[in-house]
Amino acid sequence: MARKFLYAIAILIALAIIVMIAFSFFGQRLMRTALVPHAAFSELPALPARFYAEPSGWISRPDERRNDPARWQPASLRAAAPAAGQQAAIFFIHPTSAFGTDRWNAPVNDPVAAQQAERFVRLQVSAFASAGPVWVPRYRQAVFGAFLTDKPEATKALAGAYRDVAAAFTAFLAANPDGPIILAAHSQGTRHLLTLLQAHRNDATLHRRIVAVYAVGWPISPVHDLPALGLPACAGPDQTGCVLGWQSFAAPADPSAVEGAFDGQPGLDGAARKGDPMLCVNPLNGGAAPDAPADASLGMLAGDGGPATTQLVRPGVGARCGGRGFLMLDRAPALGSAVLPGNNYHVYDYALFWANIRADALRRVRAWRPAS
Repeated sequence: MARKFLYAIAILIALAIIVMIAFSFFGQRLMRTALVPHAAFSELPALPARFYAEPSGWISRPDERRNDPARWQPASLRAAAPAAGQQAAIFFIHPTSAFGTDRWNAPVNDPVAAQQAERFVRLQVSAFASAGPVWVPRYRQAVFGAFLTDKPEATKALAGAYRDVAAAFTAFLAANPDGPIILAAHSQGTRHLLTLLQAHRNDATLHRRIVAVYAVGWPISPVHDLPALGLPACAGPDQTGCVLGWQSFAAPADPSAVEGAFDGQPGLDGAARKGDPMLCVNPLNGGAAPDAPADASLGMLAGDGGPATTQLVRPGVGARCGGRGFLMLDRAPALGSAVLPGNNYHVYDYALFWANIRADALRRVRAWRPAS
């Protein structure tokens, strides 16, 4: 019996090695085959007229759910209540949480995608909870496979998802007609946030209200993207009305997949981005310098995003902006099993710097002043 058990273990190990080798050679191809939808594209019908006027249109919204994941805080910190003094209204667009292949856009009430989105909100948006009330809309997101193909259906899926986000933002502004705001997102959410900001490029009133834009987990060209938004990169921790962005990798890093996608797409101004640097604002120091040591970290989140299984861990990691603009970690922390090929810590872009993002948002809110 023991010998059979050892044989079984040996076979499993061998299979695991074969899978890893196959993925290293055919990873992108395997992912496309497994995850790109093969279904025909269906145009999304319009959402109900009052969808974002109701609590059901939001994952997080002030004075609603008692167990709002955005209000979660690590056990080592006090419960998330907006800090005394000036506050900002926070609008956050969550990343992709749908991986189905039977359609190009996830239904807004998909239970699996909704549960995963709540985990992302707990790991990411909770960093902003002490800076003010948080708004996180539900939207019919493009599924993960839409980012692995150049089929026209993928473009249509992203356009449909953006229409929902734009409608949610209109409702957010109606509920928050004045005062400072923070705009933040991750991954697919950041793509939509950039499109949203480009659409409001000439809205001077909105720009005056912006404390900061946290456009994380998506490659941004300072040359051909930021000018189309009308907002500069953050160059210090007390600056307001600016953009922070980063993409996290650990050594040995292989960012070629990100570079290939970035180089193959035009910038927001329509010009080619090939060879451009990418925006990298170090979240450990708010953009004051490219490098920051581990002792600059106030703590990172470890855990799966569950309220009882996620905790604030110290010490955190150091990081530096290097190469074309990737945020290189000084070590590869064991945060979970979601590290992507190439040692890409994309899923952990917020968790790695959670406590510093929290402090950064509070500092910028205090620094914000209304235009005279």
